[in-house]
Amino acid sequence: MKPCIFIFLAFCCSAGSATTIHVGANRIYKNITAGINAAVAGDTVLVDAGNYKEKNLVVKKSIVLKGINYPVLDGEKKYEIISITANGVILDGFRIIHSGISSLEDICGVRVYDCKNVVVRNNRLEDTFFGIYIQNGLNCSVENNQLTAIAKEEQQSANGIHCWKSDSMRIIGNKITGHRDGIYFEFVKNSIIWRNTSVNNIRYGLHFMFSNDDTYVSNVFSNNGSGVSVMFSNRIKMFSNYFEENWGDASHGILLKEISDGYLQGNYFSKNTSAIFMEGGNRINMTYNTFANNGWALKIQASCMDVVLEHNNFIGNTFDVGTNGSLVLNKFNNNYWDKYEGYDLNKDKIGDVPYRPVSMYSMIVEKYPPAMILFRSFITTLLDKTEKILPSITPENLKDNAPLMKKAF
Repeated sequence: MKPCIFIFLAFCCSAGSATTIHVGANRIYKNITAGINAAVAGDTVLVDAGNYKEKNLVVKKSIVLKGINYPVLDGEKKYEIISITANGVILDGFRIIHSGISSLEDICGVRVYDCKNVVVRNNRLEDTFFGIYIQNGLNCSVENNQLTAIAKEEQQSANGIHCWKSDSMRIIGNKITGHRDGIYFEFVKNSIIWRNTSVNNIRYGLHFMFSNDDTYVSNVFSNNGSGVSVMFSNRIKMFSNYFEENWGDASHGILLKEISDGYLQGNYFSKNTSAIFMEGGNRINMTYNTFANNGWALKIQASCMDVVLEHNNFIGNTFDVGTNGSLVLNKFNNNYWDKYEGYDLNKDKIGDVPYRPVSMYSMIVEKYPPAMILFRSFITTLLDKTEKILPSITPENLKDNAPLMKKAF
């Protein structure tokens, strides 16, 4: 009993010792560096509104650094602005602008070095090279930040939220625009990306490399070079995201390359050049997704196997499915296809004849892209009708044996 009382009293004394240090033009501490130097672990440093040019602020203590009315931290286009090297730091409520730019160093607005339990929230980052960069982080959160970059080319820009070699990250409610990749994960596992908006980024809205067991849910990826790229990763879950207006010669809603055991459910793809491009995918389950008004709804290369598509809606796409080979090791079942011209004599809401989503014309365009000039011509319609009667080029086994007569949901 006595040890418990001692621990309780020690905790109370420790909690009661935390203080609040004010920083501002009319305060004892005129600059943030002085406030941080005066603080001890557990303290809160409150920073008044104003402009602060303090080169590189380094936070080496487990403190709360909080801005009042968004004080401005200006890197003067030379410096990394905030470097966090202590566990448990909270950075909240700053406007962080004009970091340095370098092709040799990863200069950031905010960088977290080898820490755990760090929270970066409610900040506005403008004209930074890397926005928020976490390396070797554990159980860190990046929440409700706005990140805006102004570079026009990949060489002059870096990623908005960048996580490297980290575990159990939470990327929630951020708005990212104008960066190379909006969000970038490399060697990151057991993490969640939720309710973010990533738009008008130069390359990808979200990019995974060598990352496993991650989930992204209810995000919006619009008007990026491509929406999302998942490469060399396993067990990625993709639920209820929006992929819109990702247009370009090599643009996709999602690029899936060399991934295994993935799940796509409840996603909405609209007006993308290709909603999904899949190469080297294995054991991918795709259910209850909507593909509407895309150039290609799905490009699935012959290198994919054990991909299952069930209860998806395909509406108003130029081409529903494209492929580059005749070998089909994937399953299409119970999807709704607006181009289906079959019948349902027994009224069970399932078509009585299979639907073949790969048209002859799409196979020709896959091999000879200039043939797209014949789109909507009489000759292409004639080719497709002939192929349905006498299949010769389209893969024989790529078909939905039980197409739905009405939308899946």
